[in-house]
Amino acid sequence: MAGVGSDPPFLSVSVTEPVKMGSGMQAYISYRVSTKTNMQDFRETEKIVIRRFSDFVWLYERLMECYKGAVIPSLPGKNAVEKFRFTAEFIEVRRKALDVFLKRVTAHPELRKSEDVKNFLQADEEIWAMEKTRSTESSVFKKKPSDFMQMLKDVQSRVSDAVMRKEKVVEETDPEYERMKHYVVELEEHLAEAQRHAMRLVKRQRESGKNLADFSKALKLLSQCESGALKQTLSDVADRAEELAAKQQKQVFS
Repeated sequence: MAGVGSDPPFLSVSVTEPVKMGSGMQAYISYRVSTKTNMQDFRETEKIVIRRFSDFVWLYERLMECYKGAVIPSLPGKNAVEKFRFTAEFIEVRRKALDVFLKRVTAHPELRKSEDVKNFLQADEEIWAMEKTRSTESSVFKKKPSDFMQMLKDVQSRVSDAVMRKEKVVEETDPEYERMKHYVVELEEHLAEAQRHAMRLVKRQRESGKNLADFSKALKLLSQCESGALKQTLSDVADRAEELAAKQQKQVFS
């Protein structure tokens, strides 16, 4: 049982060391979840467990169901483009988001008392799979058939992994895919830069057309104050400026 004299209670958690497990459609990322505490209601003062993203989702949904009046910290989105979800950048962004989620949950005075949170942080893999099933029994019949089947599939996979201790195969990065990914990223950057230049040119041309239109109006007003050849000259220049302004505006919006 945890507890150290009169030291103030603390609960420290972290999500680190993401590792790709499995291959093909069965591939997923596992995370190392570390906990340190001196709180009496935790079984151990220090514990390290392995969890996957679906475990975080399960915990989030359980907290949403059991603490309807509380503000539950948000999780990173589930959806990711298949070919990018195992890139180092995506994995690190998700790891940081999961770390923030768990820190916020355990900092909440009510949420950290949840048995689901305690099991998430300290239950070994086999026990965790059973605890997930047990905790869900009370609400399982409220779920849609598809949700129920997914839950069974997830539990079956986790229990099978724990019992059989089957080896996980880590796929090597495909060089051709990496080359194409690099090319696409560079192409997107060049296109974005070209678009920025085009927008600046359009803006300048629009401003130039407006300035010519204003110049034309000023010349027309000025010509009305003159007479003879000067009046005609000012009027002609004003007409020409107006034509150029109209032409530039047409090019901008064509």
